[in-house]
Amino acid sequence: MGITYNIQEEKFDFDFCHDDRKDIIHLVGSGYDVEAFGKCFYYGYEFTDEVEGSLRSEFIKYLKFTPNLQQEKNLTQFIQKAINDLSRKVNLYHYDLVIMPESSSKVNQYMLRYLYRFAQPSMQKMELVKSLPSRITFDMEEYESQYLNDVLENGRPRYTETQKAEAKQRINEMMELIHNKDYFTIAKDVKKSKFRPYIQRFLTFASPKDELLYSKINEQNVLVVDDVTTSGSTLNEILRAIRTINDTNNITIFSLLGRKDLMAES
Repeated sequence: MGITYNIQEEKFDFDFCHDDRKDIIHLVGSGYDVEAFGKCFYYGYEFTDEVEGSLRSEFIKYLKFTPNLQQEKNLTQFIQKAINDLSRKVNLYHYDLVIMPESSSKVNQYMLRYLYRFAQPSMQKMELVKSLPSRITFDMEEYESQYLNDVLENGRPRYTETQKAEAKQRINEMMELIHNKDYFTIAKDVKKSKFRPYIQRFLTFASPKDELLYSKINEQNVLVVDDVTTSGSTLNEILRAIRTINDTNNITIFSLLGRKDLMAES
């Protein structure tokens, strides 16, 4: 099974029965899984290595923002096939809770509705939404432990107390700027920043009720779902948010479209 791009008609052609060397996307099979994010990560499809970045972006836009998703039979079959494979791999009936990010894409909501065909009737759903910029925090303790308190081979501290103080001052100034920006500017500015691993609370539970409920759920099977995973930043944020509250649950991650080399960056 694969997808090719028809240049003349400027559209994507789906073939659910055959592979082709011109395919830009392959069905992974019975559910590709890699050890990423410190949890088991499954995905349904991956881009071929040869496809250009512009074409990848065009397909992602087509997938996520087609106005009438349910009327696009190729896309709905595309989604269903991946979830069918996931259910054969992990048995979705054994899951108690599904968590996903709030999204303007209709794909997540369609995936959720289709997931419920395999799930137990009592399976609950929770959504994580973007935090107010003022709620975003910096994990100074972890930054000091991993970076500022580093030592040289001879055992001497890498940084003087003055250098540490200057670094902390720059971070405090950066956080003050972040608290006065809009969310999307923040996401763009810090995506590749060396401080990115320490900037937290980008996402939060959609309601205090959900946050309280999750804090009381222990040792249950939780499925984290997102439509497209390229950098892994959204999934990392979801895991940060729920692990801060409770890390006793058995978490499985599924993305409709992912990357086999994601493990190297997560």
